[in-house]
Amino acid sequence: MSISTPGGPERRPTVVSTGKKPAAGRPASGAKAASGKPTGSPRAGGKGPRKPVTPVKVSQGRAWGPIALFVAVGVLAAGIIGYGAWASFQGSKPWDKRANAIDGISNIRKSDPDSLKYESHKSGPLTWNYSPPVGGVHNAAWQNCMGDVYDAPIANEHAVHSLEHGAVWVTYRPDLPKDQVDKLASKVRGVEKTLMSPYEGLDKPISLQAWGYQLKVDNADDSRIDEFIKDLRVNASVEGPTALCNTGITATGTTPRELQQQQQPTQ
Repeated sequence: MSISTPGGPERRPTVVSTGKKPAAGRPASGAKAASGKPTGSPRAGGKGPRKPVTPVKVSQGRAWGPIALFVAVGVLAAGIIGYGAWASFQGSKPWDKRANAIDGISNIRKSDPDSLKYESHKSGPLTWNYSPPVGGVHNAAWQNCMGDVYDAPIANEHAVHSLEHGAVWVTYRPDLPKDQVDKLASKVRGVEKTLMSPYEGLDKPISLQAWGYQLKVDNADDSRIDEFIKDLRVNASVEGPTALCNTGITATGTTPRELQQQQQPTQ
């Protein structure tokens, strides 16, 4: 190879190719690696390119506390909605369907309707198939049932007339403990279409009557008492919701009397 530099130092030297190929295994100057892979930076000690570092993932546990709280709130909300729907459905039932669903209730309207029939009011002592009576023949005068709590027995003849007007009559054994009597009284006192009195000879401590219905329970804490009053008060009336419960007999005593006799001494 010869180098010619005509024209002085301003001219670049001309390289004349000899026609020889680069030695095998040596890439030409400025050539890229044949594989096309990046060479990367050399590792210390000259052992080739460094491998890329894989990021380390850190496993994190679930936040079970908030999840459990969310689930509990969801279950509670579902329960409230479900109960509301059930209560709404129950409240939409006819009163007699609700009454018949009370555990232990006796529906005399269904089992013995003939015992409830009568032709006219009658004076004097009367008899019934049930004790206390739940309907049927009765006196022309009713017992006052404006939430009246009587501390002595009253005449069946007047109480049955109150039932005809839609009253619930709460009766109890005379030996019922005072705290139980007080609880019963709190459910009756001041509540129109209810009355309460002691009753001799009950086979259960407490007995509730409406026209054609009866429920007997062991104590005043029984929730069925409230159900009975709620479902049957006014609803069980034979004469409709406008039948009177005031201006009736207010005297106690088991001997029936007429309205003009109500202020006489108890018999």
